[in-house]
Parts: sequence; structure tokens; C-alpha cells
Amino acid sequence: MAALIRGVIRLFPTERNAFLSTRSGIIVESKRFVRGLRRKPVRVLFPENDTGKVVKPPQPPQSDHYAAEQKMARISPGAARGHPDRSDPVNMRSGTAKHPHVTVTKDLINGLRYERAFPGDKRLSRLVSVARSRTFRAHQGKILLEGRRLICDALEAGARPQMVFFSSLDRLQELPLDKLRGATIVKVKFEDIKIWSDVVTPQGVIAIFAQPDPSRLNFSQRGQSVPLSLICDNVRDPGNLGTMLRSAAAAGCHDVLLTKGCVDAWEPKVLRAAMGAHFRLPIYASLEWHEIGNHFSKPVTVHLADSSHGHHLKRDAEDDGTPKLSKPGDCGWVNSSPCRKKMEYEEYDSDSDSESEDEGISLPRMETKLYHENWAQSPTALVVGGETHGLSMEAVQLAEKTDGYRLFIPVVPGVDSLNSAMAASILLFEGRRQLLKLLQTTGKKRQSKAERKPS
Repeated sequence: MAALIRGVIRLFPTERNAFLSTRSGIIVESKRFVRGLRRKPVRVLFPENDTGKVVKPPQPPQSDHYAAEQKMARISPGAARGHPDRSDPVNMRSGTAKHPHVTVTKDLINGLRYERAFPGDKRLSRLVSVARSRTFRAHQGKILLEGRRLICDALEAGARPQMVFFSSLDRLQELPLDKLRGATIVKVKFEDIKIWSDVVTPQGVIAIFAQPDPSRLNFSQRGQSVPLSLICDNVRDPGNLGTMLRSAAAAGCHDVLLTKGCVDAWEPKVLRAAMGAHFRLPIYASLEWHEIGNHFSKPVTVHLADSSHGHHLKRDAEDDGTPKLSKPGDCGWVNSSPCRKKMEYEEYDSDSDSESEDEGISLPRMETKLYHENWAQSPTALVVGGETHGLSMEAVQLAEKTDGYRLFIPVVPGVDSLNSAMAASILLFEGRRQLLKLLQTTGKKRQSKAERKPS
């Protein structure tokens, strides 16, 4: 190779300063043009008239996309390859790079932003598990509402939503979107909702609310209520309690008071059975009997719903024909065991009272009345007990103290009694009828007195 070069030099003598260099991609032109031999021959053509100038080699044509990628590579080497810049903690957390050709689409519906659940998202399962546990509900103050109607009732009453899970945009549009501004909206698969739903045919929308305070809710039927309160004592069946709450809301009760020993009013089964009654009237739960009177703004007469229909009462010892009550069991749904201060949740049919506890305990004398007789002639409270545990002794003592009655619903012989929720519904609507009649009569009397006064 060296001999070949020497031969070429002899054939074409050149000056010593004639050279060809490619330093840093720049070709330096000499006075006399020579063709250098290299391992990879390169053909270089120079202008005929311009000599002694520095000429840059022509650049290959570049597209705008290639130029933008090179620019991003100089700014952030990882960004040009589609990876987030590690110097930007925001992009590292979000997992998206600031690439000029990457457009991030925001999921919006009528100005409300929602997000899509990524694979492995456990927010739905975690929150549903918390809402189903009474201990966690009380500790974290969360309740679970499922279905369009129940969620709409809660939003209308002013309850505060925290998270809403939906399976399709049609389901989300059925809700008042303007009241979901402060909540986190997440779109999940319908299969995920079906797994964690308690109903057979889920509607595709589940919401987590903060447990509402009855004093802060806006109840729509305040102007239509009557001075009638429902007191639930030892009601431990979720279905029965939900039905009682629904009947109380339909009858226009002023409020509902739940003593300790009742099932949790915010349990999902109770919420479904109540059909939105939680957001139509105030419900005060876990009350001691000495706290019941604090929720009465006026003097109230307390009456008892008694399942005994008079067939087995002893009537042989009273001169005036009033039944003689030898033990608490003769008073129908009466539990002779004292009220426990720390009552934990248990199944409503877990145990039953033994008759041995009734011995040695006497009940106060109370007058009995049929349900259709006049018993609601003033602000009234009705106490309804559970089907197994019955009324507590404190309930009987409170009714006796306020001169209340034992109310019976007669049934045909051979039938034990009515369901507690059914009995409560009959008595509540009868009490509403009597109170409305009383209010109308009182209003007419006041109007007649006003007309009699001389002008």
C-alpha cells in the first residue's frame, strides 16, 4: 500500500501544503486538487472558481420530526426515547414525559373530570370492605350507597360524596353531575362492580359518602311532618329496621330514635330496605334511654306497640276488669333483662329470653287500647321492639311515666302476632291520621274564636 502511494506521488507531484483533512466534519481545501486514497473512498467535488475556502459538507435532508427528536435529545436524553425525565419528579410520578408529539387526553363529561381505573386498582375493593364493616364505618365515618336513586336522594339532602365508581357514562349521566364536583370519579369495569355488589343485578354505580350528620342535612319533608316520633328498641333485623324507617318517612314522622342494641342504621342492607328514608328525616342512633328525652322539644306521651292481642292475659284479679300482669312476659314484647351499657352488634335471632328472668319482676300498670282508638291526642312517641328480644324495661318505665298506653292490633285466633315492621307501619299511619284530625280541629276552634272577637 505504501509503495502504491509513493508511485502516485511520483506521477502527480504536489506541494507539501496540499492535503485533505476531515477534522470535525470540515473539509479544508488546498490550492491543487488531489484525490486521496482511503480505506473507504470518498468522492469530493469542489467549485471550480472558489479555492482556499472552508466548505462544510452538505447535510442530508432532515424531517421536522427528526429535528424535534434531536432537540429533545439534547434537552433530556430520556425524553426523546419516550421515557420520563428523571430530573422532573412530577413526570416521574405521573409516568408521562413532556414530549411535543404526545397529547394527553383528559376524560371529561359536561365539564366533570373522571379517571379510569388502571389494572390492579384496589380502591373499590378497599372502600367497599371498609363500608361493610360496622367498626370501620364508625372509625372512618364512611357509608356505601349503591344505585342511582339512593345516591340521588343523598345528594339532594346535602350529603358529601367522596368517591364515585361507575361502569359506563350513561350511568354517570343519570346523577346530578353538578353535585359531584368535589368527589373523585373513577370508571371501572362492570365486572368489578358486580364482584363487590350486594345485589343480584347491580346498577353499575357505587358511591362512598361521608357519614352525614342529621343536624346538617336538608330534609325535604320538614313542612309535612307531624309531631310523631318513632323509637326503635332492640330491633336487630336489618330488613325490619329499614322497613320501619321507610314507613316513618312515609308517615311524616318528625324523627327516629334508635337505642343501643339496634342494628346499625347505616348498614348496606338497612340502606337498601329504607329506600332513601335516611335522607328524608333525622335518624339518631346508639342512644341511651336517659338521652331519649333530650330529643323531645315538647312534652311527649310515649306509647308501646304490644304484640299481645289479649287472648292470654290474666283477667281474674282486677276489680275494674283491667288485665293483671304477673310477669313481663304478659306484656307482649318486653325483655326483663336490664339494658346493657356496651351493646355490641349481634344477630337479631342469636338468643332468646328465658322465662326464669321474669320471676320476681313486676311491671307498672298501663292502660291498654286498640290501635284505632284515640291515643295520639298530643305530641307522641311510639316505641317498637324487636321480634325476639322485645321491648326493654326502660321503655315500659318511660311509657308509664308519661301516661302512655299499650297499643294492640287485633288478629284472628291462631295467629301469633304481626311482623314488627308491619305493626309499626299500621300504628304510625293511624297516629298520623289522629294527629292530623286533631290539628284540623284545633285550627277550626282557633279560627272560630278569632271570628267571635269584636273588631
